[in-house]
Amino acid sequence: MDAPSNDLNIQCMCKSLDRKQLFSALEAETGADLYTKYFTDSHAATISDVPVFVERRHMEKMQDIIAAVEAVAMTDAYQQIVLAGAPAIAKYRPGALGVLMGYDFHLSPDGPKLIEINTNAGGALMNAYLSQAQRLCCATVEEAEAHSGDPAAAIMESFLQDWRRQRKNGQPETIAIVDEDPERQFFYPELLLFRNLFERNGVRAVIAPPDKLKHRDGALWFGDKVVDMVYNRLTDFYFEEDRSAALKSAYLTDDVVVTPNPRAHAILANKNNLSLLCDARLLGEWNIEESHLRVLAEGVPETTPVDASRQEEFWAARKKLFFKPAAGFGSKAAYRGDKITRRVWAEILDHDYVAQSIIQPSVRNIVVDGVVKTMKVDIRNYTYDGATLLTAARLYQGQTTNMRTPGGGFSPAFSIDMDQQTGCSCE
Repeated sequence: MDAPSNDLNIQCMCKSLDRKQLFSALEAETGADLYTKYFTDSHAATISDVPVFVERRHMEKMQDIIAAVEAVAMTDAYQQIVLAGAPAIAKYRPGALGVLMGYDFHLSPDGPKLIEINTNAGGALMNAYLSQAQRLCCATVEEAEAHSGDPAAAIMESFLQDWRRQRKNGQPETIAIVDEDPERQFFYPELLLFRNLFERNGVRAVIAPPDKLKHRDGALWFGDKVVDMVYNRLTDFYFEEDRSAALKSAYLTDDVVVTPNPRAHAILANKNNLSLLCDARLLGEWNIEESHLRVLAEGVPETTPVDASRQEEFWAARKKLFFKPAAGFGSKAAYRGDKITRRVWAEILDHDYVAQSIIQPSVRNIVVDGVVKTMKVDIRNYTYDGATLLTAARLYQGQTTNMRTPGGGFSPAFSIDMDQQTGCSCE
């Protein structure tokens, strides 16, 4: 990463988050009194007290990579390949594109590298509030915060846009925020924030598990309410479980708008797709724009589906590789090659995995209990239709992001200019 932002990430260890302001805002928004306890007890490592600084040109480069990925993903040649290996439900094209895609990057010395793409990426709305609860600890934070905009409004508009893509006009009367056993979810407090966001914008909202939905009489029902739109937080990406039966039936008969949907996952979030996005020869055959080819070549690490017939080759190269389940989420069952055992290796070979060249993350220094600790940094861009709505960082230690490292968690990612003051001016 370039010197100015790196200097700030190493030197500025000011705790700029005003937790009292954040908790008060969240509790006022939702009428719930659980946030103070949530963020200081069981989920203390969900939010960090410090921001992360990112050079503006790296922010722009991430947007270029996202635009290039989405351009490729819209081509017939690409879709034919990825949908050929996807479940049948992914071939259904309802119209909605899918809200809140998550493009995750590591910032290498050579610039941003796209490590994965996720549907229904959690944390967007929490990060919207987190970015607005920062004390102006120095001129750099003040300047960055002034350009942060209103991400919550942009998130709401993305839902309305996705509705109009499928229903052409108007807006839904009722949105169901659907997740398995919602009140036990790690991000349940964020589900409350989304319910409030929708209702504040004139849309009735409910939070529901999928098995409480019913499909009858040409509509999806939750109790006595017709559900017009589903904000889908399920990790049952293709509605294969019995509990998702009603949702699947209503989705395939166009009786409800579902966002994000199975097609969005197949086209963008399956990690096997990264092997196509880093294949310069194949992309060249598809007549992709030269500018897109260039940024993909620079921004997508080499990624290869793990083939058991080449297991000796992968094993020999494992120390330079990161292994991820192709349909995985939340860093589950993902392993650095230099950490895997023979037992884990056998499991990898027995499932659908990709091997990705390891891209070392950038770092951020923080102070925890008076001790300086160095954290790894992931950068997540929450997007809709290729446009970034909000950029956030995740601070962690260990192999993958985990929301368990003391002092770590979500952090606002502030964009800075090369000619901007780069030292920390705090006492």
